[in-house]
Amino acid sequence: MLENVNPEHKEGPVARKIEEQTAKIPSDVFLWAALTSIGVSLTLKIMHKRHDALFVGQWAAPFLLLGIYNKLVKLQGHD
Repeated sequence: MLENVNPEHKEGPVARKIEEQTAKIPSDVFLWAALTSIGVSLTLKIMHKRHDALFVGQWAAPFLLLGIYNKLVKLQGHD
């Protein structure tokens, strides 16, 4: 599908290996990881550990981005 956009583009061996491994992970794992980080952040905030809460709370976005990457690899595949 996306291969038609730029047929000269090929993934390198490192990206190919990463995509092969991430495609094996269920998409739900990334969603639950994001929700867990939000919950832990909220708990830390209630415990008045502001800096720890901010640190852990910032993990949600990368987990969700990894989930999107995972989904794209599953839908589009790799070279």
